Amino acid sequence: MADDAPRQFEIDLPPEVVPGSYADFANVWHTPDVFVMDFVSLARPPQAATDAEGNAVTVVPGRVVQRVRIPPRQVFELAKALTQQLEFWEQETGRRTGA
Repeated sequence: MADDAPRQFEIDLPPEVVPGSYADFANVWHTPDVFVMDFVSLARPPQAATDAEGNAVTVVPGRVVQRVRIPPRQVFELAKALTQQLEFWEQETGRRTGA
């Protein structure tokens, strides 16, 4: 296969994956070799509690519904794709999120 030949991806989407998973937020972290995105769904409403030092905190119970690991070189492509799709979404809906 020539390195300069254009790539044409053939991606299979198994039927059980089609519905996807709902997530309220994502937590992103990394190691030297991989970026990890944990997509989290809230398990129940937040509750008032106290931490080990006796300080008031709000406990937000959640459950990881999907963990995705990607190589560092893909993070830039993912960031570009998310930015592009957010811009399309803003144009289509007339809504703006963030600052």
